[in-house]
Amino acid sequence: MKNAVGNKHQGQVKSRSYRPIASSKALQKTMGRYYALTNYHRYWGKFLRRPLAWVTSGAPVELLRAFNIHSAYPEQYAAIYSARNATVDLCEVAEAAGYSQDLCSYARSNIGGVLRPDLAPLGGMPKPDLLVACNNICGTVLKWYEVLARHFNVPLLVLDTPFLTDELTPQAKDYVLEQLHTMAAELEKITGRPLSQKSLAKQMDLSREITSLWKETRQYCKASPSPLNAPDLFIHMAPIVVLRGSKQGIDYYRKLRDEVKERVNLGQGAVENEQIRLVWDNIAIWPQLFSFYKMFAEKGACFVTDTYSGGWAVEQAPGNPMESLAATYTEVFLNRSPNYRAHQLINLIKEYNANGFVMHSNRSCKPYSLVQDVIRREVMRVTGVPGLMIEADMADPRAYAEEPVRNRVQAFLETFDDFT
Repeated sequence: MKNAVGNKHQGQVKSRSYRPIASSKALQKTMGRYYALTNYHRYWGKFLRRPLAWVTSGAPVELLRAFNIHSAYPEQYAAIYSARNATVDLCEVAEAAGYSQDLCSYARSNIGGVLRPDLAPLGGMPKPDLLVACNNICGTVLKWYEVLARHFNVPLLVLDTPFLTDELTPQAKDYVLEQLHTMAAELEKITGRPLSQKSLAKQMDLSREITSLWKETRQYCKASPSPLNAPDLFIHMAPIVVLRGSKQGIDYYRKLRDEVKERVNLGQGAVENEQIRLVWDNIAIWPQLFSFYKMFAEKGACFVTDTYSGGWAVEQAPGNPMESLAATYTEVFLNRSPNYRAHQLINLIKEYNANGFVMHSNRSCKPYSLVQDVIRREVMRVTGVPGLMIEADMADPRAYAEEPVRNRVQAFLETFDDFT
């Protein structure tokens, strides 16, 4: 499965199962500045003329940036809590306060961090001035953010996006567009300044550029060997989530794009001796991010693309800035039908020349996971490639069973023995 470039340079690279990314240092600096700025609000927020908003990952952040509002993402912090092994302690705090273990682990760890910030990495999140939730990713965020609004006694703005069983209709777009205008009016009251259409248009242009860079970077993984593996995609998606519409995010992705492009030109793969190309579906298993994918990399299997980080590589819908926001944020893939998502996975398998796919049945993310078995059967029927289902949780390690997972992974990889 090597192309000519990959074979030519294969012997020139020191043997290893995984190749680190040099741009990681730039990523640390970029994200470090972002978290430092966020934390700045903890001490100087009341003196700033830049409010702090806690927002969901599917919120129209460009509109907030047009009002000079700084956004912080509880989901992003929850992933950090998990990577730093703090999730269980924080979830237990929330569970002791009456929140069910069946709730999303992001929500539980965030609430636990609010109740016990001394247990949270980075000292938890600074108190917000307002909350913005959009239900295009799930319905849990509505009750989650209502809890936060009551606790902090701050305004909560909600954007309700209708579920799309087929394509976006004019009625659905108009419904969301009207809400965006209402949200803008509320933000004018909160900030004491009018919405600048020029500023919003600028934010949309910056968001369009950063999305284009992330999309281009991901598309280089169509090369064989792939220059990136799943952990790379999951770690380096951080700026596209929290720095959309920012110059800092654009500068970072230019650097990453150039490094990935160079890898392709040199035939350097993220996984040494790539033999199997796979597609990943669902959020990463953050507590086992490297150990889980190492099981695949050791067998020459590379995850060349995924549905999760690809959610931020979708180009903006046409129209004026507000119309574009309405369509773009309503058409988020988790707000689409199982048929749409099956075709999305089928297209990724074809475009990236994948030999199989792995689905994470994520205990916390029900909108992502509940229809996966239907999608899995359809994708296998159309493509003819095998698909594995792994049961775990994106953040809570208590839902991960090492031995059963390892056994299923090994059995799955053995199905590729005939061509590796």
